[in-house]
Amino acid sequence: MKPRLVFVHGIGGLRDPAVELDVWQRALADGARRAGHSRRVLDLVQGWAADARFAYYGDLFGPPQAQGDAPEATDEDDTVAALLLESIDERLADPTPHDDAATLHHARAQLSPEGGSQGAGSGARQVLTAANTLLALPGLRTFGRWASAGLMVGQLRQVARYLRRGEPDEEGLSLDVRIRGRVEEALDPAGPTLVVAHSLGTVVALETLQSYEGRIPLLVTLGSPIGLRTAVRARMRPQPVAVPRPVARWLNFWDRDDLIVGAPLLEKAVRPNGEAVLPVSDRVDSNGAWVHPAVKYLAQPAVAGRLVEAIENATQP
Repeated sequence: MKPRLVFVHGIGGLRDPAVELDVWQRALADGARRAGHSRRVLDLVQGWAADARFAYYGDLFGPPQAQGDAPEATDEDDTVAALLLESIDERLADPTPHDDAATLHHARAQLSPEGGSQGAGSGARQVLTAANTLLALPGLRTFGRWASAGLMVGQLRQVARYLRRGEPDEEGLSLDVRIRGRVEEALDPAGPTLVVAHSLGTVVALETLQSYEGRIPLLVTLGSPIGLRTAVRARMRPQPVAVPRPVARWLNFWDRDDLIVGAPLLEKAVRPNGEAVLPVSDRVDSNGAWVHPAVKYLAQPAVAGRLVEAIENATQP
């Protein structure tokens, strides 16, 4: 019996789940080949190695109910500002010299101006201005698929909308509950499930697994913002944030040039589960201008190699 492999995506626009599943599998296969697992490449691409699923929830992020300067919209902008501020501060705290320090300092000053205007809509304007500055970072506009600061902020607001626990549907289910439901549907309670989550998807996956009763031999998180204490982790549920009970192993990968990650060492941010499992964080280097996309992580030999080995270990005769 082959294990289930569930991919959980992050922020972004609408996408075709079948196409995304193929793209993610091919990126994983490429990483597996580079890690010395060439014999498994076809198995991964064809789905023979694992029963692969793409837990899609992007369609649930329809137009937000609040517009303009309503409290909900202001809260979204505050969350995006906090997320960007923490991410920028973590990046600037890195002792390794880098060429984008001036741009990061400029964006930070725009997010938190001294004596700046505090009138209606000022928060939204500051976030958009800072986002436009950050888009000057090499490759961010192209590889992030963000043609404008408005598109960038709009997608980052998805983090705030999930963590706000609002936007109930006709059955009274909030947006975050419906999103977690999509992930839970993709899991396999009857057998081992390996979960690979990216960006906002790492938050969604972690919260979903807190109440899950099945077996999770491996959780892999890529470009996770869980380390951002104020903007993300303090708003997650339940508190304090801990490794879910069914998770037997957690590998967390981060890239130094991934602005979204912020504080990357999740073993310092979450508590162990009853089996003393903690995340094990490992840095990868994509050597690209924009390294946040999931496929950039999956193509890394360090990521794909360990995932392929976990798939083989989880396979039942």
